[in-house]
Amino acid sequence: MYKILYFLLIIGFLSAQDKKIIFSENAPVPIGAYSQAVQTDRWLFVSGQIGMDKNGRMDTTSVESQTKQVMENIKSILEAAGYTMENVVKATIYIKNMNDFPLVNKLYGVYFKKDPPARETVEVCRLPKNAKVEISVIAVKP
Repeated sequence: MYKILYFLLIIGFLSAQDKKIIFSENAPVPIGAYSQAVQTDRWLFVSGQIGMDKNGRMDTTSVESQTKQVMENIKSILEAAGYTMENVVKATIYIKNMNDFPLVNKLYGVYFKKDPPARETVEVCRLPKNAKVEISVIAVKP
C-alpha cells in the first residue's frame, strides 16, 4: 500500500493543496491519528476499515458479520465523497485467518459484481481491536 502511495506522490497525482478529508457519519470514527478517507483530484484513498459499526460496536465472533460491516463502512465513506463501489480500482484485504478467505471473498464479491478492482489478500497475525478482517480501497473518478 505504501509503495502505491509513494509512487503516486512521485508522479504528481497528489498535491497538498488539493487534499480534502472525507468523513461519513455512517462509518466508525477513526480510532487513531488517521482520516476515514482522503480525496485529491479524482483519487480517493479509503483507510482500512474493520467491522465496527458507526457506534463502535463489533461482532467479535463472526468473520461474516465483520466482513459485511467492513464493506458497508467502505460504501458509506465512498458515498460521502460522491463515489460508488464501481469507482474502486484497488483493494487490500488483511485477514487474520486465511481459512476464512473463501467466505470473505464471497461476501466481498457481492459488492463488486462487474469489473472488480485489482486486489491482494494478506494473512496477518493481528488487527486493530482484534478484528478478523480489515479492508482498504483506492477509488478514482473518470
